Amino acid sequence: MANRKTLSGGSAAFHGTRHAHARCVGRALGRAEELCRQRGARLTYMRRRVLELIWDSHKAVKAYDLLDRLSDSEKSVRPPTVYRALEFLMVHGLVHRVDSLNAFVGCSGSDEQHNAQFLICQECGEVSEMDGAMIGQAVARQAAEAGFNVRRQMVELHGECPGCAAK
Repeated sequence: MANRKTLSGGSAAFHGTRHAHARCVGRALGRAEELCRQRGARLTYMRRRVLELIWDSHKAVKAYDLLDRLSDSEKSVRPPTVYRALEFLMVHGLVHRVDSLNAFVGCSGSDEQHNAQFLICQECGEVSEMDGAMIGQAVARQAAEAGFNVRRQMVELHGECPGCAAK
């Protein structure tokens, strides 16, 4: 069975009404600072700010939405600045790109490289990350049996979250 986690350490894939989002964001930013410190990488003000904006909700965020939000509060921010920050955050496993949405979500998984799977609610837009190692292994095994060399794995499941399904 997939290991379903929330950033706040809960056991459900989606965040309910009792979700302490401020604590969740604080934990994600603290994890980012610690990982960068361990790796000798610089979590600059702009990289941290982009990460913070991505964690502002549990919905995927497009790069140009980040640019608009940064431009509201920062001096002139240009697209390459946002894309460089996103690239850094992806390389260090702090965010994932959700291909079907052409957007980004914070990584709630382990500190190791992993193949995440995403549950994407088509109603409210919330995205939840699962780190189902068995799913990733099954996909890799099937690909290997077909003689296919997997370089990157992305599994996205579209449907309704429990809150939207209950409505």
